[in-house]
Amino acid sequence: MKVAVAIGFLLLNLYVYHEFATRSVRPARATLDHLPLEQGEWVCEHPDRMTDDVVGNLGVTDYHLCNWSRVGGSVPGMMPLQNVYIGYHASQVREEGGGIGDTAIHPPAHCLPGAGWDIIRLETVSVDLPGLPGAPAGVRRLLIAKGNERQLVYYWYQGNGRVIAEDWQKILYLGWDRARRGRTDGALVRFTVPIANGDEASSEAAFRELAPRITALLGAYIPE
Repeated sequence: MKVAVAIGFLLLNLYVYHEFATRSVRPARATLDHLPLEQGEWVCEHPDRMTDDVVGNLGVTDYHLCNWSRVGGSVPGMMPLQNVYIGYHASQVREEGGGIGDTAIHPPAHCLPGAGWDIIRLETVSVDLPGLPGAPAGVRRLLIAKGNERQLVYYWYQGNGRVIAEDWQKILYLGWDRARRGRTDGALVRFTVPIANGDEASSEAAFRELAPRITALLGAYIPE
């Protein structure tokens, strides 16, 4: 299946490059440094800035990265901390040759093992979050481990009016959107929540409280 998808994308991209190479659309959008840093009881006090080397390796154009904490008193059964990453890529193909470029979104499920995390469980689940195109939408849900640490991760690809969970779908839609709309932009949205004392339910509750507040705002930063 993966080989067929890869071959299909290469053929589609070859056609697109020769027929539409002069057409490149960069839609208007707000930059993520304007994302409000207070969402109800959740606050991002100090947005993180990545080094130029890391930004270059990721190929990201604009991003939000922060540890969000819940203030105003803890809630029983809810993890009070989670990390949010939103990375927008204005283009994911090479200007010369038209193939997938260094600015393409890196799949987290591929990168996490390289960072020392073991993927204990990986599944595609349906979430109904405000602001997500086509909600309820399929997204990735992972349980990861490094030594005694455990984390819950939700992520998806978003852009061009859709939410995508699967890597192979992202590749196919990249070629389709370039042919149809002259666009190769897109974003990765990721929530990472620590799991304390094996209490996965508390981490899930934290995601369910913060995520709707963030996703409701994404339309201004991730164009449809």
